Amino acid sequence: MRILIIGGTNFIGPHVVRLLAAEGHEIILFHRGEHEPDLSPVRHIHHPSAAIPIAQVPSDVQRELQAIAPDVVLHMVAMGEADTKALMETFRGVAKRVVVLSSGDVYRAYSRITGVELDPPDRSTLTEESPLRKALFPYRNQASGPDDWRYSYEKILVEQVVMSDPQLPATVLRLPAVYGPGDDKHRLLPYIRRMDDKRPAILMGTGQAGWRWTHGYVEDIAEAIALAVCDQRAAGRIYNVGEENTPTTAARVRQLKSVAGWQGQLLFVPRRFLPPHLKNKFNYRQDLVMDSTRIRRELGWHERVLPEEALRRTIEWERAHAPQIDSAQFNYEAEDAVITASAAASS
Repeated sequence: MRILIIGGTNFIGPHVVRLLAAEGHEIILFHRGEHEPDLSPVRHIHHPSAAIPIAQVPSDVQRELQAIAPDVVLHMVAMGEADTKALMETFRGVAKRVVVLSSGDVYRAYSRITGVELDPPDRSTLTEESPLRKALFPYRNQASGPDDWRYSYEKILVEQVVMSDPQLPATVLRLPAVYGPGDDKHRLLPYIRRMDDKRPAILMGTGQAGWRWTHGYVEDIAEAIALAVCDQRAAGRIYNVGEENTPTTAARVRQLKSVAGWQGQLLFVPRRFLPPHLKNKFNYRQDLVMDSTRIRRELGWHERVLPEEALRRTIEWERAHAPQIDSAQFNYEAEDAVITASAAASS
């Protein structure tokens, strides 16, 4: 099978490419060329128009991509309505199917977490039929202007565009919080850094401690994507992807503690007692737990990397690729004051 991948050179992408190439598929990557991992013998097409979002494909590039005549187009970086329409217009009548990556942030539960929608919390597990957000453009207030990708980011519109085109069947994958080597968000770094600094305790609000947010290890998520690309049964389907059982935040950090060999303790305190740098505005009464039964049942997806091994690899990578950090987010003096006050109150 000939597969054109838009993006695919960062974090999740190389894992997907290697899986598909190992199965003997012909892979072509369309990207800017800013990341060039060793993915031989994959063919690369570089062009500035591959910047995020790809709102318009120049006619000469469009002809080059159409000439490839891909069986499946995997768009890993579709951000909003305009770039998704460009995808469908380019490959309608050319490709047999498109696969796009969406996110768990499409669910109404996400708007409850961020406080945009003030409905009462719903602790039920999210299936593919669960209600979606009423409020669109969840990150627009973080954008520097209309040219910032966050301004037009909206996975709900991505899904609507691809699933409403009868001439080009589509598959949508709603991803969880993805972690592991290469994670540019460094999701687990705040905990790993404190453990490596041998902190006596890690502070956590009592609400956050009991909060559940579905995660997925990068290699397992990549396998789900590869399955969806290769299996024609995925046409016209939307799938949640993520861990089968979602632990609380406290339980996840305890797992991390065990793997890292950290001897400190987790200290749970009411939010009002947390230092300012550890506070946020999230509504932790609302979980974001996604049910991945459908993709497991229909496509046979399951995790291949054990949770402990996934955390071990993540810890090793974070230690080897420590980013520049905002020291204000690691204000140990302020944290020590809370730890001391908590110890005094309990004595």
